[in-house]
Amino acid sequence: MKSQKIYPLAFSFECFPAKTERGKTTLIETCETLAKLNPCFFSMTYGAGGSTRERTLAAVAEVKAATAIEVTPHIAGIGASHDEIRALLDHYRQQEIRHLVVLRGDIPSGLRDAGDFQYASDLIKFIRDESGDYFFIETAAYPEIHPQAKSAQSDLQSLKLKFELGADAALTQYFYNPDAFFHLIDECEKIGIDQPIVPGIMPITNYLQLARFSDTCGAEIPRWIRRRLEGYGDDTASIRAFGEEVVTRLCEQLLQGGAAGLHFYTMNRAAPTLAIWDNLGLSSDKASRARR
Repeated sequence: MKSQKIYPLAFSFECFPAKTERGKTTLIETCETLAKLNPCFFSMTYGAGGSTRERTLAAVAEVKAATAIEVTPHIAGIGASHDEIRALLDHYRQQEIRHLVVLRGDIPSGLRDAGDFQYASDLIKFIRDESGDYFFIETAAYPEIHPQAKSAQSDLQSLKLKFELGADAALTQYFYNPDAFFHLIDECEKIGIDQPIVPGIMPITNYLQLARFSDTCGAEIPRWIRRRLEGYGDDTASIRAFGEEVVTRLCEQLLQGGAAGLHFYTMNRAAPTLAIWDNLGLSSDKASRARR
């Protein structure tokens, strides 16, 4: 892999809005713990078809108040109208939020009307048309190719279009094969993409849950990792120890290879991410590097 254009390293953590009061408490406690690492931002997910919209709005405000760390809400286009997105943008401007993760979004089962935005690129263009350069826009990239892409080349062109229409940076789907990420960066450079692309990192703590997620989103678990995890059966301690070792090594390879940072999918749990962070020898002064 050739080195990406030099950008300050960006370390960030993704969470999701909780449904229950206990879950909300866990979310805040997790973010308060991870805030000590001084990340660039927390991102907050947005359910399929906008199903968690109100919870996302509330969680963004609560985490921002509890940690004083920038919180970056996801906005998804599927199922949304121009007026709904316009209202969201107005809300976030009022909250002085200037950083968004802009996605197409998952298609809920039974959805009849996809709304006004068929692709993430449509939503990115709309946000730029409505808000100019007010928002820093992250988008999604797929080292192992979007599961619904017609081809690897069409997926790459889709990413290029998102940057051309106004995306500033990208966060990737999680993966466990570093060569897939390095190949993506090389292919991006060949077609003139030089915006930062930060790899998404999923700690391994529960094999069955991870396998379900991966089958749904198209993230490959390499056969050797899958077989080792299967072999541990119900031995959760061994699964977590092996998973920590695998993901730590992955992060080491990515950073040594010139990755622009790391974006951890925390699943609202601090401990697995903290363990990897400590193994990498990262310090809080390395985490918070402005993206704007």
